[in-house]
Amino acid sequence: MTPASARMDNPSLITVPVPLGERAYDILVGRGLIDTAGARIAALGARAAAIVTDEHVGPLYAAALTASLEAQGLRVSMITLPPGEATKSYASLERVCDAVLAARIERGDLVVALGGGVIGDLAGFAAAVVRRGVRFVQVPTTLLSQVDSSVGGKTGINSRYGKNLVGAFHQPSLVIADTALLDTLPIRERRAGYAEVVKYGLIDDERFFAWCEANWQGVFAGGPERDEAVAQSCRAKAAVVVRDEHETGDRALLNLGHTFGHALEKLTAYDSRRLVHGEGVAIGLSQAFRFSAFLGLCPPADAERVEVHLNAVGLPTRLSQVPGGCGTVDALLDAMAQDKKVKGGALTFILARGIGRSFIAPGIEADQVRTFLTGEISA
Repeated sequence: MTPASARMDNPSLITVPVPLGERAYDILVGRGLIDTAGARIAALGARAAAIVTDEHVGPLYAAALTASLEAQGLRVSMITLPPGEATKSYASLERVCDAVLAARIERGDLVVALGGGVIGDLAGFAAAVVRRGVRFVQVPTTLLSQVDSSVGGKTGINSRYGKNLVGAFHQPSLVIADTALLDTLPIRERRAGYAEVVKYGLIDDERFFAWCEANWQGVFAGGPERDEAVAQSCRAKAAVVVRDEHETGDRALLNLGHTFGHALEKLTAYDSRRLVHGEGVAIGLSQAFRFSAFLGLCPPADAERVEVHLNAVGLPTRLSQVPGGCGTVDALLDAMAQDKKVKGGALTFILARGIGRSFIAPGIEADQVRTFLTGEISA
């Protein structure tokens, strides 16, 4: 699917296919890919592109991407939004949809998401609903979005009732993960993204988790370990998406740590000064393993190993590490009750029998969760 000339231009390029029949696409991983993004995107056959970005990313990379697209003869428009989780809102969705329409983007054209997970989720949702479906390309600029949110077609916005509760499944036509863009990320954002990398090892690949324990410093430094971490994460996610595109089965495993993490984000009002998504996931991963140990499902040593590694890279693992606190047990339970995996009012968690041995656990009793959280808050 990727032009042969594009591969020859960058011999270190890693291509991860997502074979979804007529909606199949490639994830391209490597350094310096934004410089040739125009040719790769033009190969999709569009005549125009609307770039959606934010006020942090735009000044860094929008000019280069625009020039690359215009050099291929595409008409380009720009939509720039405020940064942060609060942008995933109804108001921002309306703004992006209207701007895409004003730019005369047709079904055969493209919306290009240039940014992190917030921009990718929002731009993808706008592409899903404008003209009942416009193609879009993901150019993720954070580690978290490169290894998680840009892959798999989940798009959406937040509601006052919780995170990502309004959205659609809409697969991208291409994902361009330029790992050199991560060089400019603040260390906090690199750590936050790394939580999603570790998650793939914890789900079903103990060997990858061990690789992370041995190679995390290279991932942060930007060596070949970073490209491999991004590519392996994308391979793992793509495999799950191909098996279960619309999350009716084991795609829910990708939410390991997210039931706890999303609740924490909601209770901190999506305030990135207090907690960013990856930090919530890191706490959630630790809690998922501690809860599994609490239920007698997982060796306590495995839960400790997870916590030790996340702490080593500088990620939080305890509720007490949330600035300003995380509310009461009742508040946490109420936030979890809005989780997308709730069925018939019963809580569903992703738990583990050990590292690399996660499973879907429906029908968890609220009293068990309450007892566990009471101990967590007092810890």
